[in-house]
Amino acid sequence: MRMRPRKQERYQIQMPLASLIDIVFLLLIYFLLTTNFIVEQGIDVNLPDAEASVPQTREEITVYVDKDGMVYIGDQPVDFNNLFDRLKDRIQANPKQLMVVKADGTIDLDRAVQVMDIAQAAGAQSLFLATEKRN
Repeated sequence: MRMRPRKQERYQIQMPLASLIDIVFLLLIYFLLTTNFIVEQGIDVNLPDAEASVPQTREEITVYVDKDGMVYIGDQPVDFNNLFDRLKDRIQANPKQLMVVKADGTIDLDRAVQVMDIAQAAGAQSLFLATEKRN
């Protein structure tokens, strides 16, 4: 026979997690679907593929060479003979700025190399040829 009264176990308060998880997943899906992805505007070029392609995030001067061999700085067409002067003006404003050449993958490599040579002669310190990562 027991003399002491039996201790009653306390009920633990539990929060229903299933509905909370559902709400979190719905919010995640909502934000994924409504996010505006930044799409770079510019000249339509098909970049060549590369195995080890790394995205860059610094401010840049972008030179496009389209499939016809036309050269653009940003979205403005530039005569090939005036390219050196235009690049020199842009580079003098900020010499440490990144210079990216986005040449169409179907053009002769000579044209892209000529643009890179002109950019280097104009004073570009960081010069890159853009590629797309191969899947």
